[in-house]
Amino acid sequence: MLTDCHWHTARCGHAAGEMGEYLERAESLGLAVTGFSDHLPQYFLAPSERDPGLAMAEEELPRYVAAVRELQKSHPFLRLGVEADYIPGREKELADILAAYPFDYVIGSVHYIDGWEFDHPDKKAPYREHDLLDLYRRYFELVARSAQSGLFDVIAHPDLIKKFGFRPVADLTGIYRETARTLAASDVCVEVNTAGLAYPAMEIYPAPGFLTLCREYGVPASLGSDAHAPEQVGRWFDRARELLKKAGYTRLAVFKQRKRDYVEI
Repeated sequence: MLTDCHWHTARCGHAAGEMGEYLERAESLGLAVTGFSDHLPQYFLAPSERDPGLAMAEEELPRYVAAVRELQKSHPFLRLGVEADYIPGREKELADILAAYPFDYVIGSVHYIDGWEFDHPDKKAPYREHDLLDLYRRYFELVARSAQSGLFDVIAHPDLIKKFGFRPVADLTGIYRETARTLAASDVCVEVNTAGLAYPAMEIYPAPGFLTLCREYGVPASLGSDAHAPEQVGRWFDRARELLKKAGYTRLAVFKQRKRDYVEI
């Protein structure tokens, strides 16, 4: 049995399709537990700086929550989630926003390094201007801080920094090991996210060695397609299952009312 708890909606400005179409696709694949986790509004930016193509508008958040809760009436295995950016110094503000809604789970993600949106296809120049190993260290420090914040149930695409194929010529085992230790100590899940196969990284997030270390330290795993269109639901899950089993995982974490449970793979 597989799960897919990382879906977006058209509200975020860069996804397509009706919410019901995501559910139809999931049902055709026989997925056990599913969930929408659209991008939380960019509260960390001034209203004039928010990008309508990256996250839902502030007024859309209650509508999003209401829409998922309505769908849950006819789809009991559907969960209400949200994906929230981790921004150092804004933890209290984010905690207050998350507490105002009945989320089943919260996915934390790191998309910014010192204000640089490193996963944006139009903002790749700094990869060529900085030492890649230093960038990786800075990124994984933020991943660790996001886990330690206590705000999140799952850490999304935990090595997203590799998205465009920029990789340091160095052994990353030490960085992976320290990050895995932090995830374990923080009692959060690592997300196995298949979207990396669609980008120059050509690899599921996280890298196999990283995922194996997470299993070694007892970090639970969550699974998500990061679907931005209905046809992407469950995408490349055959490869995800193989990766999970090779790393030693036999079950996947799922959530309801911020409480963790598991389903067997």
